[in-house]
Amino acid sequence: MGQGLWRIARNQQLQQQGYSGQGYVTREHGRRIPANNVSNTSHRKQAQGGIDIYHLLKTRKSKEQEGFINLEMLPPELSFTILSYLNATDLCLASCVWQDLANDELLWQGLCKSTWGHCSIYNKNPPLGFSFRKLYMQLDEGSLTFNANPDEGVNYFMSKGILDDSPKEIAKFIFCTRTLNWKKLRIYLDERRDVLDDLVTLHNFRNQFLPNALREFFRHIHAPEERGEYLETLITKFSHRFCACNPDLMRELGLSPDAVYVLCYSLILLSIDLTSPHVKNKMSKREFIRNTRRAAQNISEDFVGHLYDNIYLIGHVAA
Repeated sequence: MGQGLWRIARNQQLQQQGYSGQGYVTREHGRRIPANNVSNTSHRKQAQGGIDIYHLLKTRKSKEQEGFINLEMLPPELSFTILSYLNATDLCLASCVWQDLANDELLWQGLCKSTWGHCSIYNKNPPLGFSFRKLYMQLDEGSLTFNANPDEGVNYFMSKGILDDSPKEIAKFIFCTRTLNWKKLRIYLDERRDVLDDLVTLHNFRNQFLPNALREFFRHIHAPEERGEYLETLITKFSHRFCACNPDLMRELGLSPDAVYVLCYSLILLSIDLTSPHVKNKMSKREFIRNTRRAAQNISEDFVGHLYDNIYLIGHVAA
């Protein structure tokens, strides 16, 4: 009974809005117009102060028939700005239409330097027949080779004259590149400690809070999955670098590289404790302060408490 009354009320409402079993209808001067004539009527009729939808659709259709804009008809600086938003694949496709524009050296130079921020060849006089488009292909090929075999990848870069055979140049290349597989990179740095030393010195931790600096460090140099000699080496190198970047802070807090080493290890353990689903009884702030001050007695309780708050709020330092 209730459903029947609801249907009657609903039908009356639809009839008032101009709906029939044959579809929507509209009223003009008191007469009903079938639904199939509504579109033609609305195209011809424009509401006062509104938008002529028919005119807009007609204009849009005519523009679609005209095709896309020819970039060669635009000012060169505007055309290059538009093409600079394309990646290498789309730029190659664009060269099929706008060969002179899409093959411009400035565009490919920007692609190279935005993906591989440092290469030794950037600072040299380019050889005869040098092309940034060709260099991009070589850099891409070398990166894929590195992600399969790091040693072969570095040798490929050197054979093409892209990188100099120098630990500092290799470290700069790694520091400014985000296309290298982090697992392969970790293996390579574990074997090339000379490159690792130069890579650590490229970091600037000045005026950074210790947990945030540690996160930045492990974003470039990924921590191993298990504790061991390599992890201890990374923390040791980080501790010395952090102290070198913040000498005034170290004197103010009375911290040494050994004390920073203890704090870093404590932060890693705390990160695992707070983020691991397998640890049910999480370490409290009081427990963390007590355990840390046992290992490094000169550290103030407030400073250790701020360390705990950072991990609790932001998360793992070596994720």
